Amino acid sequence: MSPGNSAKIEIVDVGKEFVSRRGRVEALKGIDFSIGNREFACLLGPSGCGKSTLLNMVAGFDRPTRGGVLVNGAEVTRPHPSRGVVFQEPALFPWYTVLHNVTFGPKTQRQPSAEYLRRAAQAIELVGLQGFEHHYPAELSGGMKQRVGIARILVMQPEVLLMDEPFGALDAQTRWLMQELLLQLWERQQQTVLFVTHDVEEAIFLADTVYVMTARPGRIKRRIAVDLPRPRTLEMTAAPRFNEIKLEVLGLIREESLKAAAGSFAAGVSSGGSRV
Repeated sequence: MSPGNSAKIEIVDVGKEFVSRRGRVEALKGIDFSIGNREFACLLGPSGCGKSTLLNMVAGFDRPTRGGVLVNGAEVTRPHPSRGVVFQEPALFPWYTVLHNVTFGPKTQRQPSAEYLRRAAQAIELVGLQGFEHHYPAELSGGMKQRVGIARILVMQPEVLLMDEPFGALDAQTRWLMQELLLQLWERQQQTVLFVTHDVEEAIFLADTVYVMTARPGRIKRRIAVDLPRPRTLEMTAAPRFNEIKLEVLGLIREESLKAAAGSFAAGVSSGGSRV
């Protein structure tokens, strides 16, 4: 948590288990950290470590098996408009225009149309889609669709922005543009952000704090404060300090990825042996 910042999100000794016909799988164990008000935090870790599971619990889509998740000091038990979620795929309604996609949320909540149309116009302008209000998703590029997805969340004016690999499906150039756009929006609106990614450079470029998770069961292996100045620029990715942090994070993730690979190999050998 940033110095002097009160906690907005608190993850308190969270554990998560999934039960299937094959048995019990421990996805998360002893997760314990907090994110300050207006802080930008990123979760990094090897595949299958539980990053998205943890984000879904903050969103209210899932509940922990043990421990608790709190936002503004209150336990999260269900989804709420104050916590906006952006996924890798924006999942726009193809039969709605950009404007109708953006206003869908407040309209279904029966908010006054004059108010939400004003906010929608602001959100569309913020994400750089002026002039595309009456276009349909099929007429938009991948990056433009994700901008609509972000505008759809911004119009709800959430206090917390939860993002699950929102730029993972984009090409490299569009991804950088979207990262810069996101930082501009965050610096202007100052929501608390929890961002899940597999991309180390993306995490360092965006975040105040990076949490590196272990292989399953996911724990917090290390908290890394990203002490780079803001506003961030593309040139910073070539700075010595950026690359120092990058090497530290890559080393931590490599350790955990090797553990995960070794565990999978051992499980396969054991399974194969039991059939002989």
